[in-house]
Amino acid sequence: MARRERVTILGATGSIGVSTLDVLAGQRERFEVHALTADTNVDQLTAQCLEHRPAHAVMVDPEAGAALRDRLHRAGCATEVQVGAAALVAVSEAPEVDVVMAAIVGAAGLLPTLAAAQAGKRLLLANKEALVMSGALLMDAVAQSGATLLPVDSEHNAIFQCLPAGYRCADPVAPHGAERIWLTASGGPFRERPLDRFDGITPDEACAHPNWEMGRKISVDSATMMNKGLEVIEARWLFALEPAAIQVVLHPQSIIHSMVAYSDGSVLAQLGNPDMRTPIAHCLAWPERIASGVAPLDLFAVGRLDFAAPSLERFPCLRLAFEALRAGGTATTVLNAANEVAVAAFLAERIPFTAIARLIEATLAVIVPAQADSLSGILAADAQARDYAHSWVSAPITER
Repeated sequence: MARRERVTILGATGSIGVSTLDVLAGQRERFEVHALTADTNVDQLTAQCLEHRPAHAVMVDPEAGAALRDRLHRAGCATEVQVGAAALVAVSEAPEVDVVMAAIVGAAGLLPTLAAAQAGKRLLLANKEALVMSGALLMDAVAQSGATLLPVDSEHNAIFQCLPAGYRCADPVAPHGAERIWLTASGGPFRERPLDRFDGITPDEACAHPNWEMGRKISVDSATMMNKGLEVIEARWLFALEPAAIQVVLHPQSIIHSMVAYSDGSVLAQLGNPDMRTPIAHCLAWPERIASGVAPLDLFAVGRLDFAAPSLERFPCLRLAFEALRAGGTATTVLNAANEVAVAAFLAERIPFTAIARLIEATLAVIVPAQADSLSGILAADAQARDYAHSWVSAPITER
């Protein structure tokens, strides 16, 4: 019998991590959980370790790590607990690891994701910020190490499935006859809300996504459509496309997950119920197929599929993402950093919903983009953007 593949999950307590563990639980003869990581969620990571018995668990927060170590010891669980950002890198590049699910939200996932790529792992990429911040560096690492990069985001996974067999991420799609791609977007909870009511949007309203179950930060990104903007930047690197070849279309049912338009007039689409276990299972088993636990799609129950162009007045964050992509260099790093600060401030009720885009635009106007050709330069741009964004949040309202 073949050795089971060993899987490290970066961000095990988030929605992608939980869905990944659900898929793995049905595939125990094929995979084993090697390491699970989290930031501060002791309760959930404890329960996951007791169920899946990984060799390693990592807590970024030292106090949370100490609590996890104590709980697992008292429960008789032999999982070794490590703490800190360096431990995230260690469980990503460990020689015995075959597969790394990169599902840490935000810039915090960059270093372990890059480490997995440099170590030549089968890298399942759900952390879009790694490509937004350092697209060229990450893709170069994949090429140099021979890593297998597979996109987990439902939209990019759909594009990947619609490209010919044998296609590898970072290869240009044009030689395969593909002319452009369509990234579908639900439009979130506010696609029909009157614009004059946007200032009163609450965090709970922004996090109530109509179709997907996601964490609060990603839910807010979906409500502003910054999530789609980040996906546009991600698609540029995954599929070696120019911005003009990437289009966004509103599709409120979230049944078509994205499409590829070919030179002969054909448009190929990938359809499925809105459940992240489908792309996760696809990436885990690629190029084979395994059961994901997702219910079959019932087109008769869906009934209709609608499409519309997104309004950049309603969704200015999407416009800002395209502008940053066209600007190049560290502009997308600045965009991501400012957005993370803005969303955190909105969730903490320090700024209104409409200020998210204003803060990002102000930061992009102040921070001059540099070449994104070194990790130190990218991290410096990230820090500079965060410093300015924090000062913007703290400034009197009349000065914003």
